[in-house]
Formats: sequence, C-alpha cells, structure tokens
Amino acid sequence: MTAGLMFKRVFDWKIRGVRWVEIIGGLLVAVMVLSVYIAKAAAAREGSQISELESQIAENRQRVRLLNAEISRLEQPARLEALSRAAGLGPVAARRQATEGQLPALKSASEPAAPVYVAPVTVPADDVAKPAGEAL
Repeated sequence: MTAGLMFKRVFDWKIRGVRWVEIIGGLLVAVMVLSVYIAKAAAAREGSQISELESQIAENRQRVRLLNAEISRLEQPARLEALSRAAGLGPVAARRQATEGQLPALKSASEPAAPVYVAPVTVPADDVAKPAGEAL
C-alpha cells in the first residue's frame, strides 16, 4: 500500500456518516474557542486589578502631596521659632561654647544630668497636626 492511498483511506474513514477528520476538527475549534474565552476572562480580571492598583497609586500620591504640604507648614522657621520661645529655648550664648582644648575635660566631667521638666506648650488650634486621613 502506498502512502497516498493510506492517507486517503484515513481521511475517508467515517463514523455514522461523518468523517473522523471533521469530528476532530470540530473538537479542535471548540477547544480553541474555549481557550480564547478563558484567556479573555483572565485578561479582564487582570485589567480590573490593574485599574484598582492605579487608583490606589493615585490616592497614595495625593496623600504624599498632603503630607509634604503638612511637613512644609510644620517646618516653617517662624513657627518653630515661636514654639521654641514659648518652650523657653534660645540660642547658646558664646561664653558657653567650648574650645577644642576643653573637649577632653568636658567628656570626663559630663555625667548624665537629671531630666529637666519642661512645662507643656500650648499650641494654637490651627498648628495642631491633623491625622493623615483628614484633608487639609
């Protein structure tokens, strides 16, 4: 038997009037349609996850901007100076500064000092930091 005749015989084989090649072809098409459906469903799921993550990133960027604005407001030199004056703090006087030669003596003489109690400072209501979740 030649290869061509055997090939023709395989393609002509029928099951209840339908060639088996057509049955296998139909099954392959059905499998391809199912696989495309599954791939599209997975892509849609991932697309929704991506959009959710992008919205979270946008929210976090907004929070970072708000926190940076809060930091810049809290670190204003005039505000810090007013708070330090209210707490009784000030610059160190020049006569209290040590020279390079006095440093070894200061190291050996320095004992941990007793903690100093500082009275609480009243801060205006607009200077009180708001929780991170609140808008400015």
